[in-house]
Amino acid sequence: MQIDLNADMGESFGAWSMGNDRALLDLVTSANIACGFHAGDPDVMARTMRMAAAAGVGIGAHPGFHDLQGFGRRRIRLSGDELGNMIAYQLGAARGVAAQSGARIRHLKLHGALSNMASGDADMARACFAAALRVDPDLIIVALAGTAMEAAARDLGATVAAEIFADRAYEDDGSLVDRSKPGAMLHDPTVAADRIVAMLRDQSIHSVNGKRIPCRIDTVCIHGDGPDAVAFASSLRQTLGDGGIHLNRFG
Repeated sequence: MQIDLNADMGESFGAWSMGNDRALLDLVTSANIACGFHAGDPDVMARTMRMAAAAGVGIGAHPGFHDLQGFGRRRIRLSGDELGNMIAYQLGAARGVAAQSGARIRHLKLHGALSNMASGDADMARACFAAALRVDPDLIIVALAGTAMEAAARDLGATVAAEIFADRAYEDDGSLVDRSKPGAMLHDPTVAADRIVAMLRDQSIHSVNGKRIPCRIDTVCIHGDGPDAVAFASSLRQTLGDGGIHLNRFG
């Protein structure tokens, strides 16, 4: 069995540093790089893209709400046109920086509250993804597995990489447990890795209450902003390998 391992990166801003992107790039196969709205800036984007390209890691745009202070985790209501323009703006910036950095944007993944909202709202997801595909029809869309977001991307005829999270807990409907609830984040890499191996073998999401939700799984995400992200990714990669699951980029 093969699986892609992705992480969110490029989330530093100016003199403010977040995450250890260089170390994480030795462990993952795809990188979702912030586009400046929820995190990142042009210099951070360029530096992260150059490192990812040198490491042979697939590069993706990671657009979010225009919410630096809230790190893109606050819900903002926008019209379909506003959503489309917001996505096109960030994807255009990512493609431009990638081009002058000797890299290429191959996928797109929504960030934070934008992703959470779109996972349950097909119209919202469609507005975001349709705009992205108008910019680049060959873009791979990373979508939360088994959600309205995934269905919207497939309805648009996009190439889709269905995603689950290694370090997040799931509700019985397949949605992520809200970060405000206890147990929403998984911090023990051994527990998380064993759960991911089981989910990959079952091809299903395992909820906090033990429910199995069948879905296709193409990629597993870890968050790159935590202090233990590198250790977490290293442990996960080792456990996957021990379980006969090999890492390979999607697409």
